[in-house]
Amino acid sequence: MPGTGGGNGAVTRSTLRQQLADALRDEVLGGRLQPGQEFTVKEIAEQYGVSATPVREALVDLSAQGLLDAVQHRGFQVHEYSLDDYRHMVEARILVTDGMFRRLGERKVDPRAAAALAGVRRRGEEARRAATAGDLDILIGYDLRFWRELSILFGNPYLADFLHRLRVQAWVCAVQFLRRVKGPDGLKGRLWASHTDLVDALTRRDAQTAQEIIAAYDAHSLDLVERLAAE
Repeated sequence: MPGTGGGNGAVTRSTLRQQLADALRDEVLGGRLQPGQEFTVKEIAEQYGVSATPVREALVDLSAQGLLDAVQHRGFQVHEYSLDDYRHMVEARILVTDGMFRRLGERKVDPRAAAALAGVRRRGEEARRAATAGDLDILIGYDLRFWRELSILFGNPYLADFLHRLRVQAWVCAVQFLRRVKGPDGLKGRLWASHTDLVDALTRRDAQTAQEIIAAYDAHSLDLVERLAAE
């Protein structure tokens, strides 16, 4: 039936669009697409072996997320964030998470949320191991999933989407400084690794400890990036 075929085609294109957006976001986070680097729709389409339409849609999506800038008559370029941008992101992150955890003590316990925290903790364990080992690429992936799943438990999808977008931007901004670290030990032991401590505090409904952990995290992240930026 024509309607069915059209629907499948729309879903396939939408899925491809998201896959391309995710892949290109990972290229930026992985440092393979550098801040200020320009490229065209055609170049990306040829690289991934797909048509121009889903590529253009994916690039527009990433532009809306603040990761890319449209360059008139030339294509797109990776957005260049500054150290001040990172400071503002951390400030915004503090305001959001502080409000989330303050509400923790005001809400009734949801048994489903309590059970879901066990799954979030597993993400946290993977993130902690990656952070301790200094494996930035693996850490970013698990850290984003950790915070995404954790924020969803607070029951506000708009808040979860906003925090996820903010955290992606913060990572994109931070990696340009973090990847300056060279040597055999690299970032080993220098990245925040208290994901499981945070989940344990939330499981106990200990909002004060959760806020203290996040305050230490934000201070650590800002100090590390500022020191690397000054080198």
